Amino acid sequence: MTKLGIAINKTRCIGCQTCSFACKMQNRVPKEMRWNRVLTEGCDIEDGATGTYPNLTRVYLPVACQHCENPACQRVCPTGATYKDEMGRVEVDYEKCIGCRMCMAACPYNARSFNWEDPVYEPDFSYGDGAVEDRTRGVAEKCTLCKERTDRGEEPMCVACCPVKARTFGDLDDPNSEISKLHARSTAHVLLEEQGTRPQVFYYE
Repeated sequence: MTKLGIAINKTRCIGCQTCSFACKMQNRVPKEMRWNRVLTEGCDIEDGATGTYPNLTRVYLPVACQHCENPACQRVCPTGATYKDEMGRVEVDYEKCIGCRMCMAACPYNARSFNWEDPVYEPDFSYGDGAVEDRTRGVAEKCTLCKERTDRGEEPMCVACCPVKARTFGDLDDPNSEISKLHARSTAHVLLEEQGTRPQVFYYE
């Protein structure tokens, strides 16, 4: 079996948002929408800091779809639009999506976006990888683990573009892969483990 995932080094992440915008360009993510977000732990705002001036600290937390082994979004989808593919990725069949947004309510990671209007792009044309499927008004969308790139044997764009190499992509079912070795570290952890979704995206320090 294959179980693709991403390991994120929180110590290396500098909050530059390159992953967020590389994802946006690769996947033709519309204006006012992002599949990848970089949060600041302990803050109500995206690029904040904790502590009292001048003793401030920042710990960045990149968040996108966690490509869970036991995805809550799949369990509640009434049409089967959300599914796990043979590579372990959680994907969406946009033709089956009826826009009920049950997946958005069920996802504990707030990883999905909804197209309330026809997609608007800035600049005003459909940029990105030509193999990426178009999404229309009335469907939920999210990180696909760059399905088109990973089907070609390439890394997801967020991994390829990270300037500090904070992300590692690979097969968690391959015990000899770099990502499996990172997963075995004592500092490796997933978000909201108590939810029982068993994410294939994990963090380490």
